Amino acid sequence: MAPFPACLNSAVLVLFSCDLWLVRANRPPSPVNVTVTHLKANSATVSWDVPEGDIIIGYAISQQRQDGQMQRFIREVNTTNRACVLWDLAEDADYIIQVQSIGLHGESQASKRVHFRTLKETDRLPSNSSNQGDITMEGLDKERQLQTGEIVIIVTVLLMWAAVIALFCRQYDIIKDNDSNNNKEKTKPSSEHSTLERPTGGLLYSKKKSLSVNIIEV
Repeated sequence: MAPFPACLNSAVLVLFSCDLWLVRANRPPSPVNVTVTHLKANSATVSWDVPEGDIIIGYAISQQRQDGQMQRFIREVNTTNRACVLWDLAEDADYIIQVQSIGLHGESQASKRVHFRTLKETDRLPSNSSNQGDITMEGLDKERQLQTGEIVIIVTVLLMWAAVIALFCRQYDIIKDNDSNNNKEKTKPSSEHSTLERPTGGLLYSKKKSLSVNIIEV
């Protein structure tokens, strides 16, 4: 079999280099600000940011225990999520993760390696009684604040109702006094006329009686 000419080998290398350069140029940028939050004994949440200007259709996460006992690869496409929850982790274990962005022309380079350690089962609920007391006192303080606010609202409403009732009673008393004064003015002439007639009648009656007594003595 005759060997390929040197010029043909050079052309193949040039084409391969150009294809490789185009693939690398079209790759999306690597994720940045990779952080691990919500650490628990058996789970954790990984979040990251993607530089603007590129179309991202998914992500890939490489998860590996630091002791090398387990390695997991998570891949998801047709999503715009920038976070992922890692499940089935071992408690009190060290992990290393890397995140890649998936674009229209392939995957980005892996992000920087991020190390985290899961919690222990006993760390899920603090056993320290003082911490539990702090949580309880914090809840009581919130309840007291709510109760104080409700009491202030109730007292304000009661004062407003009391003011409205007092104003209504005052107006009712004024109207009642005006009605009674009008009735007195209407009945005043008849009462004065009756008082004038009674003394005259009494005087006439007394005069008649004195005359009758004088006639009996003679």
